Amino acid sequence: MKHLTLDIPDMLEIDDAEAAMLFAAMLYEQGKLSLGQAADVAHLPKRTFVERLGTYNVSLFNYPPEDFLRDVANA
Repeated sequence: MKHLTLDIPDMLEIDDAEAAMLFAAMLYEQGKLSLGQAADVAHLPKRTFVERLGTYNVSLFNYPPEDFLRDVANA
């Protein structure tokens, strides 16, 4: 796994754990990481990561609306 070092302004008052969660949630939302991979990046168990996704306005169901509508039409 790669390691990343960031310089974050003190005014943000964000700790390492929250920065990791923000980064992991964004990558999960964009479909770049699976749920398990994102949980690993955030250094959290899957269940905890899932529970925290809502706090960051990220849906657990990473499924494009177009795909959902197509599946409903095909059902």
